[in-house]
Amino acid sequence: MVLKIFFPQCCNRADSGLLVGRWIPGHDSAVVLAVIHYPFIPAQVKQYIQQIQRQSGEELSVLGSWSLPKEGQEGLESFLRDLSTIFPQERWLQISRTMGKMGFTCDILDRSPRAAGQENEKPSRPEEEEDEEKVVFVHYEQRKVMLSQLHPVQLEDAKAAAASELRQVFQTVARSQPLFFLDRYDDGPLRSTHWQTEGREGSIVVELLKRASVPLCLLLSWLLSVWTRFCRLRIFRIFPLSFLSSKLSTCVQLSFRTEHLRSISSPTAAGGHSEFMRKANVVVSLLVDVALGVLLMSWLYRDGHVAALANALVPAADRVATELEQLLQWLMGAPAGLKMNRALDQVLGRFFLYHIHLWISYIHLLAPFVEQILWYGGLSAGLGLTFALSLLSDMVALLTFHIYCFYVYGARLYCMKIYGLSSLWRLFRGKKWNVLRQRVDSCSYDLDQLFIGTLLFTVLLFLLPTTALYYLVFTLLRLGVVLFQGVLHLSVDFINSFPLFALGLRICRPYRLAEGVKFRVLCEEPGSALHLLMEINPLSCSAAVRTYRTPTYSCYPRDSWAALVKKLFVGELVYPWKHKSTKAD
Repeated sequence: MVLKIFFPQCCNRADSGLLVGRWIPGHDSAVVLAVIHYPFIPAQVKQYIQQIQRQSGEELSVLGSWSLPKEGQEGLESFLRDLSTIFPQERWLQISRTMGKMGFTCDILDRSPRAAGQENEKPSRPEEEEDEEKVVFVHYEQRKVMLSQLHPVQLEDAKAAAASELRQVFQTVARSQPLFFLDRYDDGPLRSTHWQTEGREGSIVVELLKRASVPLCLLLSWLLSVWTRFCRLRIFRIFPLSFLSSKLSTCVQLSFRTEHLRSISSPTAAGGHSEFMRKANVVVSLLVDVALGVLLMSWLYRDGHVAALANALVPAADRVATELEQLLQWLMGAPAGLKMNRALDQVLGRFFLYHIHLWISYIHLLAPFVEQILWYGGLSAGLGLTFALSLLSDMVALLTFHIYCFYVYGARLYCMKIYGLSSLWRLFRGKKWNVLRQRVDSCSYDLDQLFIGTLLFTVLLFLLPTTALYYLVFTLLRLGVVLFQGVLHLSVDFINSFPLFALGLRICRPYRLAEGVKFRVLCEEPGSALHLLMEINPLSCSAAVRTYRTPTYSCYPRDSWAALVKKLFVGELVYPWKHKSTKAD
């Protein structure tokens, strides 16, 4: 058999004393947590261990003795060996180390009834009993093991947890945190060696922040409840307001930020590591978002940038309208040498030119108020850069509303002709669409029906190039606007969902995001036990981003590219960028 002893690296040079830890049930292994230095009073040691057991819930005990001989302590090793009678254990570990050597030696005193019976039966062969059980020391760093999340926070199935030895080791170290509060520099009856906490000053600051966060969370929860009641007023359920709130990116971002604030304002502590990481990522992304928004505000309201943008916006809108007029004049002629149907071409061109003139009049009507709109709209950056980008997306949608109307007109007209041609093509071949069975069946038509269908098919076919050209041009313009809005939405989605806290934790403290452990041989000296070093494998950056990404609304294509091209070909209305919620991985 092999006895595995998980030994903390901080205790390699500790003074002689007692080993405090826990035997792993169901496995032949022990976890050493601390070394209590000599001199000590055994009654105080027992009282202290009982106190730690009540605080941590772990069955801690004295595993044995640790000996690091120094000058003037020649008889200390035999004294520590005799302490096994005061701290009764089935097995007493007596670990010793010689200065100048890296390896440890371990003697095991087995006081179980089975071992006593075997000793009575075979008293002349004690060497074979010692050789049957080998000792392997597994060195670990207490801080990394305690702060990593490889151990279960809450055991849902105790039997499943008992089957994993490493899981119980990590859980034992994590739950024994009260043991590490005993500072080695305290003037108390007991002195020990273990991983030290950040210090008393850090503990006080953390405790003050925790106490201050509770009333802050309560105040934020009350404000959110008032805001939620205001948004649920009946006036906001009327058709225009409800429709606009579902379509405007600013309203979507506002509701999304409200949900995040509601999740982080809960005064209760996080129930697990995933919930804690999610809340921390939301807090960090919110702080970064507000910081970027404040920087944008400082740039807007300095050196008259708002007035410069307002003065450049109206001429830019006029230039876009002029370019559209020139494009329509080009389409009403002979674009690229194509021979169009002149009557339909003139009707469509004048129809779209009339809409452009209406839009120019609308822009000039709003020209005196553009600067004020931009000035008050820039204040939204105080809520975060995402609000400013969402407002910019809504402004772009309003300023290019005429392009959207052109696209809808062209798409509807083109779609009607495509579906009309497909229906007449089936009539021309003696087929029809069966609505009940959703399939194409054979059908016999009269001569008059075939004549009228063939005539209409010919008319629609020769008018199709003119309609298709207008549809193609306005679809390309609409896609240009949609791609620009998509870039803005992707920027908002990146700021909202990117796990900055998890990525920073992965870079600064990679052991906090671990995915496994690995072992390497640390020392294999003759005459000493095998020494292994347990190292924690950190989670990769890409895996950390995928795992701890914050759920948010996304702006990815609603359909696949094949379905998108098919809809564009048949003239159906397509919305490549759409707000939809995504779930965390």
